Amino acid sequence: MALTSRALALRRCCLRRRHAVSTGLPLVSCARVITAPLFYALAIPAFLITGISKGGFGSGLGSVAVPMLALAVPVPQAAAIMLPLLLAMDLVGLWAYRATWDRTNMRIMLPGAMVGLVLGYLSFRYLDEHWIRLLVGGIAIGFVLNVWLRPGVAGQAARPSWTRGSFWSCLSGLVSFVANAGGPPLSVYLLPQRLDKTLFVGTTVMFFAILNYAKILPYWWLGQFSGENVLTALILLPLAPIGMWLGVWLHDRVNDGVFYRWVYILLLVSGAKLVWDGVAGLI
Repeated sequence: MALTSRALALRRCCLRRRHAVSTGLPLVSCARVITAPLFYALAIPAFLITGISKGGFGSGLGSVAVPMLALAVPVPQAAAIMLPLLLAMDLVGLWAYRATWDRTNMRIMLPGAMVGLVLGYLSFRYLDEHWIRLLVGGIAIGFVLNVWLRPGVAGQAARPSWTRGSFWSCLSGLVSFVANAGGPPLSVYLLPQRLDKTLFVGTTVMFFAILNYAKILPYWWLGQFSGENVLTALILLPLAPIGMWLGVWLHDRVNDGVFYRWVYILLLVSGAKLVWDGVAGLI
């Protein structure tokens, strides 16, 4: 039986290597940890960028991480590797912004977000990742262009809304579960309210911390926490506090006007990246 199990393991390893060669993807070690240099060349800046975004500088910027990692591994695997690092970042973010978050918006957004997570879990194996990228990217680009082409909109602070908040938070929960890219939909709802930048960041930190910890069991049931994914995430774990610290440092040194200008620019860039990847995957 031991020989048979070992033979099966070697066969699976060979099949994985043959698939990597045929598709042009980097080879993955049979030692249950990713060893390809290309993966780490993409993962290190991706996770630093995510930490900077979650630390308070540039909401939506973290949504580029999965598209970057998807150049080396499949999107579901990229999302699974990201989750442990996001959980570590959330702990730092919750401490940094523990007393600063909008309770009214949170009461509106959380029910919709939980519905989105359930939809993401039920459709995880059936959703086409390329269409999800197109949807999220299109929303982000459309929102930024609407603000830039209609300057008056940016100056009118919207009020919290159960209708808008439930819809956008549900979409955010769905795409967060599938591709860890829930930032743009949430920004579409929160940015028009012109919240104080610290309140804005604290609210998004609290929102995504709850979502990310709620994803642990569903990811486990879906088999996302394989040994390879978990060990690879542990190797990258030290990047979490470094990126968060950089985000907090930038947040404290940038005024509100500059902050929102960067938010819109970064939201546009991340949206364009998602659209590009979605179109490329459908061609």
